[in-house]
Amino acid sequence: ASLSVQSDTYQQQAAWRYRLLFRTTGMFEKIFSMRDTMDCYYARPHGTLLFSTKHSDEQDYYSVDDLYFRYIGDSVQVRSHRYTLNRTKIDTVMTAQACLFDMLGATMQLRTLDWNQFSQGAEFPFHIAIGRDLVPAAFRYAGQQVIDRGDVKYRTRHFYIDVYDEAFTQSKAAGEVWIGDDENHIPVKIRAKLKIGAAEVYYKESQSLRHPLSCRVAIPK
Repeated sequence: ASLSVQSDTYQQQAAWRYRLLFRTTGMFEKIFSMRDTMDCYYARPHGTLLFSTKHSDEQDYYSVDDLYFRYIGDSVQVRSHRYTLNRTKIDTVMTAQACLFDMLGATMQLRTLDWNQFSQGAEFPFHIAIGRDLVPAAFRYAGQQVIDRGDVKYRTRHFYIDVYDEAFTQSKAAGEVWIGDDENHIPVKIRAKLKIGAAEVYYKESQSLRHPLSCRVAIPK
């Protein structure tokens, strides 16, 4: 899996685009091949989630999930549109009085939280729009952790993602995120559990950062 963040536009509005590309490899590719593309568009500069789309290509099945977000007072309204090459499967509107994201957008929300207010085990609840449902979920703070990647180490803040929905085979710790512990808040590692195995994303490179990448520590040779 690979994750990228870049400047873009959405409906002629300045935006950031978060893109996640996922594909199976090795033995899993032979058993059940998957190709997923997820895009989230956030308004610049305040970071409001505007639109999310997921393209799923799983062997002989292809579908698209589009989520359109609208903000009315203290509520969030989302239109969920799921369709295949042949027909529309879902087209509905849902409203929430709480933080509402798609799965990728929820992960990126971690970058905005004030971690200094967190103690180990603290939870940040939210909802995820999936199909016809608003699924309750929460980030669970697991403290500071150092990750080794080759000849460097990263100081990170570690979070679990708990998803309370029967569609997930393991609701507790359905995913994990390690965010670089400096002012950039870059995702260093993301891990999402699948029915078989897991999808993992690792930080590779970045440019034009606002702050020094001080969470990265070279390992002495």
